[in-house]
Amino acid sequence: MLKRFLSATPMAFAATAVMAAAVIIALAGPVLAGMGQSTPGQIGLQLPATQVAAEINKFHDFVNIIIIAITIFVMLLMVYVMVRFSEKKNPTPSKTTHNTSIEVAWTVIPIAILVMIAIPSFKLLNLQYAYPKPDLTIKATGYQWYWSHEYPDHGGFAVDSIMLQDEDRQALIKKGIPAPRLLAVDNEIVVPVNKVVHMLVTAGDVIHNWTIPSFGSKLDAVPGRVSATWFKPEKEGIFYGQCSELCGKDHAFMPIAVRVVKENVFNDWAAALKAKDRKKAKEILEKVALEQAGTSKVAEAAR
Repeated sequence: MLKRFLSATPMAFAATAVMAAAVIIALAGPVLAGMGQSTPGQIGLQLPATQVAAEINKFHDFVNIIIIAITIFVMLLMVYVMVRFSEKKNPTPSKTTHNTSIEVAWTVIPIAILVMIAIPSFKLLNLQYAYPKPDLTIKATGYQWYWSHEYPDHGGFAVDSIMLQDEDRQALIKKGIPAPRLLAVDNEIVVPVNKVVHMLVTAGDVIHNWTIPSFGSKLDAVPGRVSATWFKPEKEGIFYGQCSELCGKDHAFMPIAVRVVKENVFNDWAAALKAKDRKKAKEILEKVALEQAGTSKVAEAAR
């Protein structure tokens, strides 16, 4: 029986897998996730802007393939059992209670699958927690309900990020700067492209969570404790995240916006803030935002 099933299953399995893949690709094509922020009706994770995020996406896809393959296999096995061993075809039930081959298979195969998952999982964990030497350090503090970011490497100036209201968003949109609803903030965090950024994350009141999906960064901000993560953005543009820990009535209204710029632009912006010239710093960001909006699809126009 086992031999007959194994000989018949591969063709049916392959055909079903191909059909399922074709349907998924056809449906997912127009709604694949974008980079930097979510896309309406998206399927899948946001496009990666760091090596860590790219490896997370690969691992996610790899595990999904295994899950889909197991699901299809079990479905085909159930159909085969229902047809082959129905009461009509087997009026006299078999009294078989032991099959060495099947018992070995259902022990060894799951172990092999877990090992296949474990190896890339450990590699990914090592990448996430093997902190390279930082080019820049930022301390993020979550408050009810906004974020404050301090730059200890550049004189210790701080930038508070508060979500923009609709009238402020419209003012930016009229200038040609995308300002998505519930994501745009008054003061963006700025980091240089292709530089290692260490994030020190804490909170001043309750537990928050600092998250940028396209960076593969997600870390709880706990009062009285400083946690750390890192990222190295490989693409310029604006990248959004939101507090991902229930923190009170305005939990949904404390977004994070990180703008990745050229190193010289970052230096000019940091120098302006260090000199307490916030007007000049704002002008620098508006200029680069207009440039990026004209050549990049990182941020969509507000809906």
